[in-house]
Amino acid sequence: MKFVYAFRRSVHHPYVGDNWNLPGRDVRAGWLKKVRSLGFDGLELSNAAVGGPNASADQIRELRSELADHGLSCLCVRGGGGFANPRSIRGNRKKLEEAIRFAAQIGSPVMNTTVGSSVVTSLPGNFTGEPTSQGSSRDAHQSDYEVTAAAFRELAKIAADEGVDISIEVHQHSIVDNSWSALHLLDMIDRPNVGINPDLGNIIWVYDVPEESSEQAITALATRSKYWHCKNLKRVHIPENKHTIFLRVPLPDGDIDYRFAMSEMVAAGYQGDMAIEGMQLGDHLTGDGHSVAYARELLAELQ
Repeated sequence: MKFVYAFRRSVHHPYVGDNWNLPGRDVRAGWLKKVRSLGFDGLELSNAAVGGPNASADQIRELRSELADHGLSCLCVRGGGGFANPRSIRGNRKKLEEAIRFAAQIGSPVMNTTVGSSVVTSLPGNFTGEPTSQGSSRDAHQSDYEVTAAAFRELAKIAADEGVDISIEVHQHSIVDNSWSALHLLDMIDRPNVGINPDLGNIIWVYDVPEESSEQAITALATRSKYWHCKNLKRVHIPENKHTIFLRVPLPDGDIDYRFAMSEMVAAGYQGDMAIEGMQLGDHLTGDGHSVAYARELLAELQ
């Protein structure tokens, strides 16, 4: 199991730019060196790292070489979106195909995607920790799963030809937001190179009261997983307001028991990588360093 840095903040003095992308070139070498020193084996990236889908082969090779010079590689490419909303099908399909091809060019073994829908911010259920969730499996129709499964069967063929696996992330505002819906869609797709990303944090924060525990979810999904986003949260439930607040913390410090989760994944023979989904505020490098050190310690114990 390799450890992937799914960074969500890339501020590195004096760079204060796009947190979802690599730092600017003037500080990138120092940032990559620090990331490697923390114990990460590679990064999760999108094609924005090379300027978008129209990047040249030379640009992609240059980035791949730059990462290798620091002992890193791209271990996952982010892409996509869902197919339940007809207005976004064409655009999401194009993004997913671009992400698959970028993964093959950059040398990533997996392309990770959600199957979510955009939310209406003026209506309830547009955020996390509410009694309702827009775009959820609770409100989905079987036809939503059918059209999504059909699209992913076609994408699986493209990915297989490129030597890339696809992971579908359990995610809020999505028809795949718990273990049941993830397995339901996966069984309908029925392709060996398509699996699940069992992001336990996303399951915990969909509603004010979670639909299932993290232990139940990881037990159900471990054998069907291709990639694994890991983040942790402190859950502050305010029942009189029917609302829950979530505070992002390093992996050992939150409400999700990653000792149990890691044990389940190892027992299931999980062959993918573990991605630390990074802190979004403060000294993220220190916090994310605590997370990867804890994860490595757990893995060493279990092995």
